[in-house]
Amino acid sequence: MIRLNELHPGNIVLAEYEGQKREGVVTELNHEDKEVCVETDVQEFWFSPEQLYPIPLSETQLLKLGFEEKHDGQPGTKYMKNSFRLQLAQPGDFSSLDIWWREDRRHLKHSLYVHELQNHYYQMTKVELNA
Repeated sequence: MIRLNELHPGNIVLAEYEGQKREGVVTELNHEDKEVCVETDVQEFWFSPEQLYPIPLSETQLLKLGFEEKHDGQPGTKYMKNSFRLQLAQPGDFSSLDIWWREDRRHLKHSLYVHELQNHYYQMTKVELNA
């Protein structure tokens, strides 16, 4: 489950309908009725927050979002999208990472979900991070 206040249009989530989970993009939020409109490969549909699940951040997800892996000889793994950077202390370990854009640098000591990275990216760059 994802809390409604964590979501923004453009966020990528898993939406569950009749026992099947499908990846989709949040298109609208209805705070009054506590519903989220998500467009999947099947259709656009309104879901309650209890039917939405976060997608764990991984290398596969970063590549889908347009990040490229950068090798600079330093320990860990660095990914970049334009001038935005994300660095893992240990390759493949997303439990502690640094993200930065210009002078805004953040050290996160917990695993992120895709929608959380999208929200950080937007807060820092004022540009949406979409696949």
